Amino acid sequence: MDDLPEILIGNILREHGLKLVAAESCTGGLIGSRITDVVGSSEYFLGSIVAYAYDVKAALLDVSWDTLNTYGAVSRETVVEMAKGARKSLHGDIAIAVSGIAGPGGGTPEKPVGTTWIGLAAQNGEWAKRFQFQGNRQENKSLAADAALQLLLEYLQGTITS
Repeated sequence: MDDLPEILIGNILREHGLKLVAAESCTGGLIGSRITDVVGSSEYFLGSIVAYAYDVKAALLDVSWDTLNTYGAVSRETVVEMAKGARKSLHGDIAIAVSGIAGPGGGTPEKPVGTTWIGLAAQNGEWAKRFQFQGNRQENKSLAADAALQLLLEYLQGTITS
């Protein structure tokens, strides 16, 4: 149980005095829920913005309409802007963002159901990674939250790739 990503993340954030924020679309708050399942998470987790609609991504996370109209909500460009916007709006040191197509509808040949982008923004840069999940709606949401926490943990452990 002590090796759950959300526990390891909390330990590292607390140790370094860092504050985490999140911007979630397809996960609908699952990342924030997982983080806040950990006792004492208020020491390092400031909050999250669940931005499902384009309007909310633009208004609360400063995702540009050009980005949304050119690349769509499920793109590297959008999740990076979501993470940067959450970091700025919520005054965090590190932000994690996720946007994807949970299903069962909404997919296209270019972006089939399960396509998910996860972004991370910190003082020293931005990262994004694409995933392709194969589950049902609930499974895809859970897998996206798992992947976001894993990417965050890799960043905090200095092993992020991409």
